[in-house]
Amino acid sequence: MKRLLAPLLAISLAACGSYGAAESTPAPQAPPAAERVCDAAPAQYHIGHDATEQMGAAILKESGAQTLRWGAPNSAWTMDYRPDRVNVRYDDKRKIIEITCG
Repeated sequence: MKRLLAPLLAISLAACGSYGAAESTPAPQAPPAAERVCDAAPAQYHIGHDATEQMGAAILKESGAQTLRWGAPNSAWTMDYRPDRVNVRYDDKRKIIEITCG
């Protein structure tokens, strides 16, 4: 039984170890996308403005963030920190009260 298994094992290991090793070259990889980091300072003047879709787009652009998260009154937020996200909280009258990053 050992005589039969040894050649099969050797053949299967040899096939795995040599398959494509000499012929393949690593495929070129695209450079990683530049990470966008939020800076809330340029958008602070929006505090007191109406929380609208257009205002959100302006805050997103001015902060340099990649994503925007709206914070409705009395809502809970996750505590995960994302350097590419701008957070915009607004009150019951839909007026922006806070702009932060994370």
